[in-house]
Amino acid sequence: MRRPKDFDAQLKALADKAKTLKENKLRRLGELVVATGADAIDMETLAGGLVAITATKDQAQRTAWKKAGEEMFRKGVRPTKAGVSDNSESPKASNSSRASA
Repeated sequence: MRRPKDFDAQLKALADKAKTLKENKLRRLGELVVATGADAIDMETLAGGLVAITATKDQAQRTAWKKAGEEMFRKGVRPTKAGVSDNSESPKASNSSRASA
């Protein structure tokens, strides 16, 4: 005879996994905010910018933002008000951005 499944244990395991995934997502979003330099912006301005981004329907603008984000991840540099500067926390950034500058 087969042993019955423990549905409560399976549900708890799934809930724990979902909680872990959510915590990881929040941590990664926080790291992204810091990596882009957006942590220097006050919360209201950052929230307003994110609301404007999500409301934007202009596909060309979204594509431009995507390319800028891909470039940031590829080069390991972080944007500043004056343009792009080295990300001193990333060892990859110190070599690649100086070679292209």
